[in-house]
Amino acid sequence: MQRIVIFGGTSGIAEATAREFAKAGASFILVGRNPQALADICADLKLRGAASAESRIADLSDVAVLPALCKDIHNDMGIVDVALIAHGVLPGQPRVNDLDMETYDLLQVNVVSPCLLMVGMLHIFRAQGHGHLVVLSSVAGDRGRPSNYFYGAGKAFLSTLGEGMALESIGSKVRVLVVKPGFVDTKMTAAFKKGALWASASDVGAAIFKAVSRGKNGVIYTPRFWQLIMLVVKNAPAFIVRRM
Repeated sequence: MQRIVIFGGTSGIAEATAREFAKAGASFILVGRNPQALADICADLKLRGAASAESRIADLSDVAVLPALCKDIHNDMGIVDVALIAHGVLPGQPRVNDLDMETYDLLQVNVVSPCLLMVGMLHIFRAQGHGHLVVLSSVAGDRGRPSNYFYGAGKAFLSTLGEGMALESIGSKVRVLVVKPGFVDTKMTAAFKKGALWASASDVGAAIFKAVSRGKNGVIYTPRFWQLIMLVVKNAPAFIVRRM
């Protein structure tokens, strides 16, 4: 039985990933701010085969509580096999351009908070001798674009941090997986017009489950065709990228 903690347990991708692990009889702690939403997801996971599922109410943008939160979860679970860091926000670019406090809040929840959780959980995994740290990044972090460079910059930070951790962990039983989805149909992107390149949260969750089950260490793009797309985007001339 795998023991799994998910930070940002109410996100669409987190819920879809948890459902995949529930089928295999995993045990969960879901962390988030919405008690009712977390309770509903926990109940659903138990119906899908989870050995247990409980919630922890926490504001993950309050970075002062995060080191103690990691330790408390570890103490409660005894052993943590998988930690998924999946929280974040996607504001419109004009809002973070114009509102200084909103820019600060975005950096707190999208960069500082996940970073501290990654460091905290990696320390726990190294101490216990194994564990799989999974951080949800995005293809938006592969190159700055006019439409979302604040969001993309945050994801680039997490990707670089995760890739470095993964390389440092080679030769041990600790794994670090950076997940870079493309366009995903979730509550966060409900207002966006959908097209052929869009994937479902279930598709991304299945890809994460598969990668963790295989002990993947490093970076995955999901769906996989985004790796080729972003190779082109990263090498495209600036006059093309500025139109994206």
